[in-house]
Amino acid sequence: MSGPLLQVRDLTVTYPGGAAAVRGIDLTVAAGRKLGIAGESGCGKSTLALALLRLLPPGTRTGGEILLDGEDVLTMRWGRLRAVRWAGASIVFQGAMHSLNAVRRVGDQIAEPLLLHGRVTPGQARRRTAELLEQVGLPAARAAAHPHELSGGQRQRVMIAMALACDPRLIIADEPTTALDVMVQAQIMRLIEGLVTDRDLALVLISHDLAVLADTCDRLAVMYAGRVVEEGPARAVYEDALHPYGRALSAAFPRIGDPASRFAPRGLPGDPPDPAALPPGCSFHPRCTAALDTCADDDPALRGTEDGRRRAACVLVGVGGVPGPGAVPAAEAVPAAEAVPGRTTPAPGAVTEAGGPGGGPADGPGPGAPEAAPGQEPEDGVRSGTTP
Repeated sequence: MSGPLLQVRDLTVTYPGGAAAVRGIDLTVAAGRKLGIAGESGCGKSTLALALLRLLPPGTRTGGEILLDGEDVLTMRWGRLRAVRWAGASIVFQGAMHSLNAVRRVGDQIAEPLLLHGRVTPGQARRRTAELLEQVGLPAARAAAHPHELSGGQRQRVMIAMALACDPRLIIADEPTTALDVMVQAQIMRLIEGLVTDRDLALVLISHDLAVLADTCDRLAVMYAGRVVEEGPARAVYEDALHPYGRALSAAFPRIGDPASRFAPRGLPGDPPDPAALPPGCSFHPRCTAALDTCADDDPALRGTEDGRRRAACVLVGVGGVPGPGAVPAAEAVPAAEAVPGRTTPAPGAVTEAGGPGGGPADGPGPGAPEAAPGQEPEDGVRSGTTP
């Protein structure tokens, strides 16, 4: 194709209470490619996912551009937006049990987007639902089940089948393996990978688990306080992060077979900042062991490396230039042990949890956010070029 399927340019999202949940994000995803987004709870990952399809609550202010096949989602009229949802891009919401309707059979819920888009008759919708269930590894007979009759992994597969119903070109998966056991997580991730490859889809995969993202995705973006602080090839970011926050996330994973890291796990002290009251300068500097005096005043932009494959928003990546990955200016060098105490690297494919507890304001509303009535323009926010 001539250009990227999804382009996010300087995206900002501010909730009615003043919480700046997303602050100037730029991302690109091409068809057949997989972009991972990682970070602690409250860093704005779910808000970003909901913003991509304009699923934010009324009163939320958004700015920038979200180009889907060159068309800005933020400026679409309501009728066009309804046509794009499910058919052009779909989302697998976080928490399948809360996203599915508890009193409706799962087959009816999978068929609903097909019928709403007027693509099939009721009989054809039933046949298509059976095909989708089998495609995600469930018997067609499970279409008659209610959500509470399915296991967590089966409900997640139903959500994926629903997302695929109208053959979208982009899938946004918001923590699709949360609360699932390790074996089911591996099955779900293999399923998603196979679908992306077979259908040439673009995938935005959100997760706390850097190990899963490194094994699944082509590129990885690390978010903190509503910003992307590092972005590059997934395996490189996971194994040798440039930003101190990315290094701290990697260090939170114990090394498989290492008793020292098992019995003395290391993490990042403190909590992410309140998006309604961000600290001055670099938002990470109050928790950063490698912070300089200037970090309290200057908020660095993403800086590219010499090869152009990686970016990081840290003064240690380069001053007056863009050195290669891992390079630190001599005058500002910080000993590795001081910058990232006790960093460990798990074996490939290790599945652990790196996220913090709970969801803050930046996690955004659930999938049940209010929608406008059919035929009306939804009050999903006033667009503005900058975040107030």
